[in-house]
Amino acid sequence: MKTKIITIEGIDGSGKTVQFNRLCENLRALGYSVDTRSFPDYEAFFGRQVGRLLSGEEGVAATDVDQKSMALWFALDRWEAFRGWQDGEYDFLIINRYVLSNAVYQSIRDRDLGKPDIIDWVFDLEYGHFGLPRPALNLFFDVAAERAGINVDSKGFRDYVGDGRDVYESSLGIQERARNMYVRAAERYDDISIINCMSGSRMRTPDSIARSVLAIMRERGLITDKEQEKEL
Repeated sequence: MKTKIITIEGIDGSGKTVQFNRLCENLRALGYSVDTRSFPDYEAFFGRQVGRLLSGEEGVAATDVDQKSMALWFALDRWEAFRGWQDGEYDFLIINRYVLSNAVYQSIRDRDLGKPDIIDWVFDLEYGHFGLPRPALNLFFDVAAERAGINVDSKGFRDYVGDGRDVYESSLGIQERARNMYVRAAERYDDISIINCMSGSRMRTPDSIARSVLAIMRERGLITDKEQEKEL
């Protein structure tokens, strides 16, 4: 891989979009070229169907669909988005929710309690069968589920769900289980880093969290300041 892929992951309301934007800005300030993706893509064919299932607007909700079938809808949305992608056009590709999100959320819904998780199956589907590019790093922004729910309610109107929550956001149980599954996944895979976004019962400031992101990327050798690079 010539382009380094970094994903922004976390439960609903964990501040992913804020940190997605901050990371893009910070990388560009360091002199890197940056491309972006965000999933689901509600403007695309498969993404629109995902939106309908998340809102339950057609009488069938995402929580009613079996886990592998639901995972396939999300995977097809990414497959469609990457058909024309060229590795090496940019230094970085920053993605707001990617394969890990699919693997986590389709493993922890109410209807799937007691079943084995399908993380490895989703990875095989998206990376193996569809050939989607693997990230250099998945960043999991860890936020308490209660705090994340408050953040969701402050989002305002969204095209696919209006002013309310989608079927996953509405379940505190799903959000808590998703958080725990992300943590367990980080223990299994070394390309996942956990960023603690809480200070006691409060959210850390966006700037503080963004600095933690850059520190992790430097520790992993994914970035260096351009001025430092000139001296090497």
